[in-house]
Amino acid sequence: MNIKSLSVVIILFELLLNACAPRATPYTDIKSVEVVKEQKPVVTVPQGASAPTSAPLAAQPRLPAPTAAPVLVQPQQPAPTSLPLPGTVPTPSDNTFQNYGINPFVDTSEDHLSTFALDVDTASYAVARSYVKDGNQPPAEAIRVEEFVNYFNQGYPTPENIAFGIYADGAPSPFHYDNTYILRFGIQGYRVPEWQRKPLSLTFVIDVSGSMRENNRLELVKQSLKMLVDRLDPEDTVAIVVYSTNTRVVLNPTNDRNLITNAIYDLHPEQTTNVEAGLRLGYQVAMQAYRSGATNRVILCSDGVANVGQTDPKAILSEVRGYVDEGVTLTTVGVGMGNYNDVLLEQLADNGNGNYAYMDTPEEARKLFVENLTSTMQVIALNAKVQVDFNPDIVDRYRLIGYENRAVADQDFRNDAVDAGEIGAGHSATALYAVQFKPNAQGRIATVQLRWEDPQTRQVQEINGNFNTWDMAATFENASPYYQLSVVTAQYAEILRHSPWGASSAPYMVVQHASRLTSLFPNEPDVIEFANLVSRAFQIGALGE
Repeated sequence: MNIKSLSVVIILFELLLNACAPRATPYTDIKSVEVVKEQKPVVTVPQGASAPTSAPLAAQPRLPAPTAAPVLVQPQQPAPTSLPLPGTVPTPSDNTFQNYGINPFVDTSEDHLSTFALDVDTASYAVARSYVKDGNQPPAEAIRVEEFVNYFNQGYPTPENIAFGIYADGAPSPFHYDNTYILRFGIQGYRVPEWQRKPLSLTFVIDVSGSMRENNRLELVKQSLKMLVDRLDPEDTVAIVVYSTNTRVVLNPTNDRNLITNAIYDLHPEQTTNVEAGLRLGYQVAMQAYRSGATNRVILCSDGVANVGQTDPKAILSEVRGYVDEGVTLTTVGVGMGNYNDVLLEQLADNGNGNYAYMDTPEEARKLFVENLTSTMQVIALNAKVQVDFNPDIVDRYRLIGYENRAVADQDFRNDAVDAGEIGAGHSATALYAVQFKPNAQGRIATVQLRWEDPQTRQVQEINGNFNTWDMAATFENASPYYQLSVVTAQYAEILRHSPWGASSAPYMVVQHASRLTSLFPNEPDVIEFANLVSRAFQIGALGE
């Protein structure tokens, strides 16, 4: 019996023990530090749709204006590739992903500022899950670590009477042996109860090309739209545009559920794919249906294939940029696998002031359009950026784990003309850093700053707070279970994308930690699925030897 086979036996035995052992009570409190401690709200959360604002933190140390610190040079980005990884099960030739490189360690003596746009997308995790479930290794280019981490509930307390809370925790890394600690910085937005959400003015732009016939892709879209219809309020409206060789409106804006349902059932696959024409017409319809005080959103459902008209995301977005500036946001929903264009859908959502999700099962559709309807649709922050100022007296060097395609120049943190990320109501966003401290260092590790634009008032807000060495857990197992979940998820992603820092841990360690997490989250189906997914990835060799 070889080492790998023996490891599988050990892991299966541990899974059996976990299944038989009594379940621990799930943790309901996060043991992280809410670094925004002394912020006073200007107003309470209103009964309407307007977002609360935040006063400057007078008691918190404020950073000076960013200096022209050296900007981290990212590895050169190759053209999108779809070649299968050596030694893996081949993937279909027209799946398209892009390699954005892997962030290196940075010495704080050279650059103590780390700046990036927030990201709440989750598509990368769902795409990789689809590969692993089918017994295939995901392409390394398909892995965006931050989307793996942000797929899961982070357990941050909801801020009261303020727009955002900033949270932080940290502990020694269980996967490294060079005194590396992992820090977790989290942003949690205020929640909007469903009965308080804004009315929806939704325009669906649906791909009905021939490729949507494969594996019932269009049928999954139709099923998800039916779920959404069942949750609509009388003030919500839906319009439907379809595109193939030709583009047309099949449903003008209406709140008549029967008309919406009939239009959904009448959809069927046709011929070629012209995304550009579909989005152009979709935005025109959205502007005709535009309502002040409502959530005006275009939702593109497609496998991302574009073979007629403009096929470059920037060229397509240039056609509708004026509509985006008017406040019509864009959600892209990917379906199917086999000729899937991740690059097109991800960049469209980024440039369209929206979010990107991948839908491979009815359960995933239910999360997107039912359970998370308000957070999916209602934006509470535009151009959200984070800047972490590491203390060179405490931190020797640091590495941002993920967010490679979300980098913002340090000097652009307060440049509000620079496009950044959008956050929906109740959404959280998490960033992990690997850090190494100077010997016997004690004190402030970093100051975390969040800057965003209120979508209603267009006023720019900024808050900040400190994180200190005494706020960290002494061991990984003593840290918040949510923190542990984030670190294990990130390490899983690091291995899948062949990161040099993923190779530092034996794959079975990730399997063991993922299995242990199920006892901390016995009532969380996503965590249980994750543990099974990691075990499956190990069995098919996706985590290496």
